[in-house]
Amino acid sequence: MKKLSILFLSLVVISFHAQIVSVTVFSKEENKPIPYVKVGVEKEKTGVISDENGRFSIDLSKINATRSILIEVPGYEKYSQSVQDFKNLDGQKIFLKEKVKNIDEVSIKPKKLVDKNWGVNTKTKSVMYNVNPDINNENFLGETALEFNTSKKSKIKNINLNISSYTSDQPVLMRYSIYSEKNGFPDKNILDEEITVELTKDMIKDGTFTLDVNDRNIWVQGKFFVGIQFLKRFQGRITISAALFRTGYIREFYGDWQKMTIAAPAINIDVKVDKNGKNSKDDVKNNNDKTSILAPDLSQYNMESENSVYGKNDAVGNTLKLNDAELYYEIYGEGEPLVLLHGNGGSIKEFYKQIPELSKEFKVIAVDTRAQGKSKDFTKGNLNYKIFADDLKNLMDHLNISKTNILGWSDGGNTGLEFALKYPQHLNKLIIIGANAFPEGVDEDLLKNFKSKVHMMQLANQPENETEKRLLTLMLNEPHINKKSLQQIQNPTLVLAGENDVIKTEHTEMIAKEIPKAKLKIYPKATHYLPFEIAEDVNKDVISFLKN
Repeated sequence: MKKLSILFLSLVVISFHAQIVSVTVFSKEENKPIPYVKVGVEKEKTGVISDENGRFSIDLSKINATRSILIEVPGYEKYSQSVQDFKNLDGQKIFLKEKVKNIDEVSIKPKKLVDKNWGVNTKTKSVMYNVNPDINNENFLGETALEFNTSKKSKIKNINLNISSYTSDQPVLMRYSIYSEKNGFPDKNILDEEITVELTKDMIKDGTFTLDVNDRNIWVQGKFFVGIQFLKRFQGRITISAALFRTGYIREFYGDWQKMTIAAPAINIDVKVDKNGKNSKDDVKNNNDKTSILAPDLSQYNMESENSVYGKNDAVGNTLKLNDAELYYEIYGEGEPLVLLHGNGGSIKEFYKQIPELSKEFKVIAVDTRAQGKSKDFTKGNLNYKIFADDLKNLMDHLNISKTNILGWSDGGNTGLEFALKYPQHLNKLIIIGANAFPEGVDEDLLKNFKSKVHMMQLANQPENETEKRLLTLMLNEPHINKKSLQQIQNPTLVLAGENDVIKTEHTEMIAKEIPKAKLKIYPKATHYLPFEIAEDVNKDVISFLKN
């Protein structure tokens, strides 16, 4: 009996201290509930989203009574009330007053408008925003945004969101917002009415959900932001493609916006813009952003490589079965052998600009590294570049090739270095593009992104992500080639990199310095993606190096 009394007393105390306020938000003019209203404490991360009938409950027991409750809905005047006074509204209705709309006439003749697309177009599955309510409870209802900039008045036609995966049995509720800019951050929502979408899988076409906003008459000029927010929890997960080193912006409810310099969501917009405006990507470039330097938009190259025959050419493709793997490869041309090794998470198709030219001079053997492309890996342990080098040696034995040249890009270059150390007698010349001898040679921000992503994958524990997690872990832990080892490589070596590569310039220079017979070339203004960006120059230099 005594225990029951203590339990009852505890419940009374908890009930007494709980300050849960339940309210319904209505439109004053129409006397109708306003659905999915964002209600929160001003300048703080605490908040809730009302349901479809405008109802919500918020716990204010730990909130300072002098702070303000804030409700902002496009098309309505802002509502603000002190926490102390708001507590007295429990069980009541709040009426929001509609704004008086000032409709500005836009007198731009149709013939002066041209179509543009701005923003992040990548559809990569290697860098993503992971929206998963089950593992991200605290900030699931947060908001993310991308900055744009236009010198001329422009009309937004479509807002595109690149979604790499969608898993949900029910529609996923999303809100779109357009913000003005203040001090480099999103400021006020410039929309006259809410834009909410119930997203279903069949609305995503070729990895993109396109929202038609042409009839909403959204005109922008100067800096502005496009934001997205998930409004309701759901069973499942959504992953949004993201671009490395682009600056994204995030906030939780009415908390301060924060910059995310490591990556930005793949939001892009179709616009109508005055043709007399800047006709270049400078329209949307943020001069303080690291993005355009380290990670350019690769959507054009990805699309072209997907449309090429390489990596899926049944006429020349073959598979070598090993004890613990299957290696897919394609052979083009005749002459001295040249093996092409792609980067992490890539495939043969990434050399779609190299194979046509190099196969005119050499017998090109393009390989999908194990666990990537069409190659398979049956092991469960950690991957490393020594394993990849052994795979290449097995393939050479299978093809009766005693000696070959190697061109390795990124991770492929790392494999090339390991091959040169273990099988020097089977290597003629080596070309490495954007390779590193140890993880510290990679840009710190990129490594931080890899670490964060691996951590999220570990929390999610999704079997379908296991291979990607292993590949990311590979870049965090490998390779381990010291200067003394580099000095042992006696094969003629061409070391290539971009001036703005994700591999540190001093690291690339170190590799070239330590390899006795190495030549170094740093391409001005180029990034890690030389075979895409300046394919003609790369192909010419590769052929010249191998022929001479």
